[in-house]
Amino acid sequence: MKKIIFTEKAPAPIGPYNQAVLIGNMLYTSGQIAINPANDELVLENIESETKQVMENMKAVLEAAEMTFENVIKASIFISDMNDFSRINAVYGSYFDEKTAPARETVQVACLPKNVNVEISMIAIK
Repeated sequence: MKKIIFTEKAPAPIGPYNQAVLIGNMLYTSGQIAINPANDELVLENIESETKQVMENMKAVLEAAEMTFENVIKASIFISDMNDFSRINAVYGSYFDEKTAPARETVQVACLPKNVNVEISMIAIK
């Protein structure tokens, strides 16, 4: 059975999707961008602060499903400029134990919602 996951600690969906869907013990998250849920404003000072906001939003979604980054088995990272990869990766990596980090792909794309620089989605398992 499908369970919709929602938390006010992450940006509210702005279309026909949910923050995450739990099916059995599998959690599928929607992509998160750097919207601060406290004021609905983008955090774009630099790529590090933007990535940190994305990861904090994802952390809130995982917590709403009673999970942590330890439960993540797959991550997808979409970035607007591959030259930012190492800086994004440094922030992203700080949320995981390198020995148990999830599988991942990182893809450069032409444009992301609201013209942000990074979007991340994840799959997690209990």
